[in-house]
Amino acid sequence: MLQVTIPSAQRAVFGKGPMRRLRMNGTTPGVLYSGGKEPLPLQFEATELFKKLLFIHGRNAVITLEVEGDSQGTRQVLVQEIQKDPVSDLVLHVDFLEIDIDKALDFVVPVEFVGVARGVDMGGELQVFKTSVHLRGCPLDIPDFLEADITTLDRGEAGLTLGDLSLPDKVAMLEDTEMTCVQVQ
Repeated sequence: MLQVTIPSAQRAVFGKGPMRRLRMNGTTPGVLYSGGKEPLPLQFEATELFKKLLFIHGRNAVITLEVEGDSQGTRQVLVQEIQKDPVSDLVLHVDFLEIDIDKALDFVVPVEFVGVARGVDMGGELQVFKTSVHLRGCPLDIPDFLEADITTLDRGEAGLTLGDLSLPDKVAMLEDTEMTCVQVQ
């Protein structure tokens, strides 16, 4: 799984006016939630945060937050929510969720199909039924994507099932392994 480090600092200002001034000075507010503990208000340098969030967009990523002024120093988190301005597309606020990297969590992972199916070369049509799967495992064990080789698929065959996808050790499939993800008609 992708890992990114984002620097931050504790935030001491709250409310609509101070948040507006914070954003005008190139700082983005955020909050860190950590399972039952008091939420930690944070602030980020806006351009640095935008670059990091753009880099991980649409991918599963464990983020190491370096919190200036915090007794813990660094924390392992996942992005929970990003609020953006609908007109300017600027990041207005980010919520993070602290995780234990040694505890299993559920993730949605994309499936990438590699090659050209034999049946497609012979005039068949490739039908894709699943482009992502639900997996459970420790965050650092989860792959960025699952690769499926479709070069051996012929027309009219049963196709490739979710059980045919190779998973890393310590990662479990949360879906029916008999479900067909791709076939050639």
